[in-house]
Amino acid sequence: MTMPVTIIMIEDDEGHARLIERNIRRSGVNNEIKPFTNGTDAVKYLLGADGTGLDHKGNALLILLDLNLPDMTGIDILKLVKQNSFLKSAPVVILTTTDDSQEIKRCYELGCNVYITKPVNYESFANAIRQLGLFFSVIQVPPAA
Repeated sequence: MTMPVTIIMIEDDEGHARLIERNIRRSGVNNEIKPFTNGTDAVKYLLGADGTGLDHKGNALLILLDLNLPDMTGIDILKLVKQNSFLKSAPVVILTTTDDSQEIKRCYELGCNVYITKPVNYESFANAIRQLGLFFSVIQVPPAA
């Protein structure tokens, strides 16, 4: 039996967050989405009360991560997730406006699973997210160690 996957969305732009959730839903994905508008709250949730990540043992998480956050960088969060023994198997999808090739390379080297540059055009952005939702509907996500 497959475990339900919780989508952790770390996105500071409320308009983008609504667009992402709406278009993931339109693609037929009904998983729980936990939204965070800053890195501090997201990290507190991911690491849990004791700061180890143990709270998520056995849970299947998929992380949607913006790189440009008001209080910390998405790179810092990516490092934290991929270095944590309980969280490291969680797929991380970078969803950001940054299209710098060095930044993209760095994210993959740190363990991101997918890097998507947000299209500037609204309709293109909505379409990209619907396609991402279709991708979510077929991938397998392992439970945290």
